[in-house]
Amino acid sequence: MNAPSLSLCPGTTPTPKSASATLTSDSSCPIVLIMADERHEDHLKRWAKSGKAGTPPVNAATVVPIRDTDRGVEVLMLKRNSKIAFGGMWVFPGGRVDPEDGPLGSDTEEQETARRAAVREAREEAGLELNTDALIAFSHWTPPPTTPRRFLTWFFLAAAPESEIVIDGGEIHEHAWMLPLEALERRNAGEIELAPPTWITLNELTGHVDTLSALEATRARVPERFETRIAIEEDGPIAMWKGDAGWPDGDSGQPGARHRLRMRAGQWLYERSLD
Repeated sequence: MNAPSLSLCPGTTPTPKSASATLTSDSSCPIVLIMADERHEDHLKRWAKSGKAGTPPVNAATVVPIRDTDRGVEVLMLKRNSKIAFGGMWVFPGGRVDPEDGPLGSDTEEQETARRAAVREAREEAGLELNTDALIAFSHWTPPPTTPRRFLTWFFLAAAPESEIVIDGGEIHEHAWMLPLEALERRNAGEIELAPPTWITLNELTGHVDTLSALEATRARVPERFETRIAIEEDGPIAMWKGDAGWPDGDSGQPGARHRLRMRAGQWLYERSLD
C-alpha cells in the first residue's frame, strides 16, 4: 500500500526499535510505523493493549494474482520495503485509493473505484497489466480500531497475465510466486510475515486445484466482509469476525460459535463453525 517513507517529524525523538509508531497530531507530518524484529502478532497484541485509536480509515484495494503451474496454483507475493509503513510484510499488490481512481459514493461505485485502484497498484508495484473486468471481488476488510494506520480494503482475485514481474524498487523490494500452503508454512517457520487478511486469503486458496476453480468459486459467492476485533489471550492475540460468539463484545472467552484466527508465534490456527 502507498505509505510515507520512514522519517521523523521535526522536533520528535527517534523511536526505539521495539516501538511500533511515532505519533504526531501535526497533519503535515505523517504517522510513521516501524516494523522491527517483532512478529506481526506481537504488534497486534501491543496495539490492542494500548487501546489507542488509530488514524481515520482510508479506502484501499488489493489484487491477488494467481497462475497455474505444475506445482499447483501459485500466488504472487510482494515484500514491502522495511523502511515504510508495515515494512517487511509479504503482501499482494495493492494500495490506497487515490482521488483519480473515481468516486466512493454508493457500494457499486466504491467497488468499481477500488478495482481501478487495484489495477493501477498492480501496474506500479509489479508491472502487471490487468483489466478491471477481470478482477473478481473476493473480500472486504476493516482493521481493528487500534491499528495505527487503518485501511478499508477490497481484495480482488484475478488470473495473472503471462508477463515478467517488474517490481518498483521503492515500496517493493522482492517478489515471489508461492503456493498458498507454502506461504502459510513459511510464516509458521518465521521466514516471512503475513497480516491476518493475507493469511485468511491464502488459507482459502489452498482448497483450489487450479485458477479456474478459484475464479469460479469466487464469482459464485457474495464477497465476505471482515470487521476485525482483537482479543488477547495468554498464548497470543485472537482476531475475531462476525459469526464468532465473542465478536460483538470482543470477548474471546464467550462460549458458542467460532470465527477466529488464533495467532501463536509458531502457528496460526483458523477456527470457523459450520453455518
